[in-house]
Amino acid sequence: MLLLLVILGLAAPALAGWIGPNGARHWMLALLEAPPDFLWGGLLLASWPSAWGPPGLTAFGVAFLVAALPSEVRWLCATMPAESPFPGAYGLAAVRRTRKTVILHLMPRWLAARLPLWLTAALVLERIFAVQGFGSDWMQRISNRDRLGIAAWMLVFALLWRTTRNWERR
Repeated sequence: MLLLLVILGLAAPALAGWIGPNGARHWMLALLEAPPDFLWGGLLLASWPSAWGPPGLTAFGVAFLVAALPSEVRWLCATMPAESPFPGAYGLAAVRRTRKTVILHLMPRWLAARLPLWLTAALVLERIFAVQGFGSDWMQRISNRDRLGIAAWMLVFALLWRTTRNWERR
């Protein structure tokens, strides 16, 4: 699950930077985002050949990425500023530089807004698949009253919040 979250955290900004602000209205992203998230998992189960046995975690991970990636890319694209008339008038190099700068400024806020949702989804998927993962370990620590684990968890969210506050002053 951690690998899926890292892939999602790296692929969404890269795709948003490649597509640009027009990606918020891109028809293919809207088409992939429109069905409910669990439809992709159901479609995987319905189309999986029974002779292959049950689908593995890789197949369900791909279904999770297909369900989550379009909405994350559209969210990032919608927050990007328009590129016309400027920096588009200065050429492709200026547009690329502007997109890179915008994505770097959006990353801390985007991660702070989306990370709790992703972790909750990862916990649910771990329970559905009955696998031990980072969420199960964290839940076990909480149940054992591990104060250091809770403090580290809160520190991570506080640091994410703090990094988003620095960008507002600019």
